[in-house]
This record gives sequence, structure tokens and C-alpha cells, in this order.
Amino acid sequence: MSGAHVAVHAAIQRKREEALEEELMTKYTREDLSQNWEFKILRSQTNAFKNLTTLANVLEEEAAAGWELLEKFDNGRVRLRRPISARQKDATLFTGIDPYRTQYGLSEGGIAAVALGGAAVIGLIVAAIVFFF
Repeated sequence: MSGAHVAVHAAIQRKREEALEEELMTKYTREDLSQNWEFKILRSQTNAFKNLTTLANVLEEEAAAGWELLEKFDNGRVRLRRPISARQKDATLFTGIDPYRTQYGLSEGGIAAVALGGAAVIGLIVAAIVFFF
């Protein structure tokens, strides 16, 4: 198996493990659900929440839509909640941020595009060096 296949397999396995972990960590009680809360997990593929300033800024953005931090799973995932009644203000938000976003920063696809673009540039540089020298 090539290195790329191993990396893809490892990424798929990591996603499965995170999904299972989130299921186990986010058990909602009847009380949670009866008190008209909604919940979401906000993810960062680059572990941006490791930086406390970034985390504070993200939480401030989310607070504009009524979301509050419940817990930080790790540097790439935080769980938030807000009263369902906060939906009424969604249309009037001027933050430009989707109140239902679940991704902060680059998505997996965006990271892949950047990596492929970088590989293409390096390939062109190498080809130019070989061709011209």
C-alpha cells in the first residue's frame, strides 16, 4: 500500500473514531431536550482552537447568534448550545456568519486543494529546473 493510501485510510479511521467519540460524549438528557436547547459541534481541520485568542474570537462570533460554549473536546472541536428561541434573530444577524456553521476555517476539501495546488507548483518548478538546465 502506498503512503498516500495509508494516509487516506488513517484519515478515514480518525473521522470514524471522532464520530463515535462525539456520539458517546454528547448524550443529551430528557431535561436537555425539554428545555428547548439546540446543539452543534464546530470543527476546525487545522486545530485552530488551540490558540486561545482564536477560540475567544470564534466564541464571540457564535455568541452573536446566541451560541454558548458547552465544552471543548480538543483543539479541533467545540460543542455549543443555544436556546431555540434565538432562531428568531438569525435573519437580522449582521455578522456574515452562518449561525448553523459547523466548520471553522478551511474545510477538508479546502486543505486538499491547497495541498494539491502546492504540489502542482512544486512540480512545475522542478520541471522548469530540469527543462532549462
